[in-house]
Amino acid sequence: MAQVTTATAAAVALAEALVTEAKRKASYTAVDEHITTETRVVGIGSGSTVVFCVERLAQRVKSENLGIKACIPTSFQAKQLIIEAGLPLSELNQFPDIDVAFDGADEVDAQLNCIKGGGACQLQEKLVASCAKKFVIVADYRKNSMVLGEQWKLGVPLEVIPMVYAPLLSKLRALGANPVLRMAMRKAGPVVTDNGNFVIDADFGGIQDPVALERMLIAIPGIVETGLFCNMAKWAYFGMQDGSVQLRSA
Repeated sequence: MAQVTTATAAAVALAEALVTEAKRKASYTAVDEHITTETRVVGIGSGSTVVFCVERLAQRVKSENLGIKACIPTSFQAKQLIIEAGLPLSELNQFPDIDVAFDGADEVDAQLNCIKGGGACQLQEKLVASCAKKFVIVADYRKNSMVLGEQWKLGVPLEVIPMVYAPLLSKLRALGANPVLRMAMRKAGPVVTDNGNFVIDADFGGIQDPVALERMLIAIPGIVETGLFCNMAKWAYFGMQDGSVQLRSA
């Protein structure tokens, strides 16, 4: 039994190492291809993959003396990454025009529509992405799908006003979804976003028309923002299992 357990642990560790390296390669490639001597303002997304984007950006700023004026965070996590990397921290009200924004995704379909919000940062992520001249997705091979909902089975994250989460659950069920209020892992009660809202994860199964679904959801009073990012990303870099990086462009 001990040998089986050890072998299983080793296999899990190897798989995790492959995913980590895939994220690193995708991030480094994306930063190297989209950060130039003309880049001044950079949007920094949230999640485990973006850690490597910040790492590579900091390396290049130091080695090439790049003239980056501001990095705009999408979450508390992104803010801390920027500070710890010694990069210039700012906000959208100071720099509303972003040259390029890098962010991860929970899933990306064949048209580069994305599901985001697994980390409950979708509102600020969408605000930054909407102000970027170039929005670039970085992810590992597990996030690459033909149709949204094919691999990501936790549903579309919806940031909602706390006082109406119960009515929204009922409305989403009436639309055919299987919605759940996201609960915190190490505290009593629901997840609370950086904006003080709750998150509902609404499972619609395979999403054939994410644009239409996005329009329908955002029109419901009480839903502040959805985790559907439609027609926003122009490039997606996927780190693959074999060590290569696959680029998909809109």
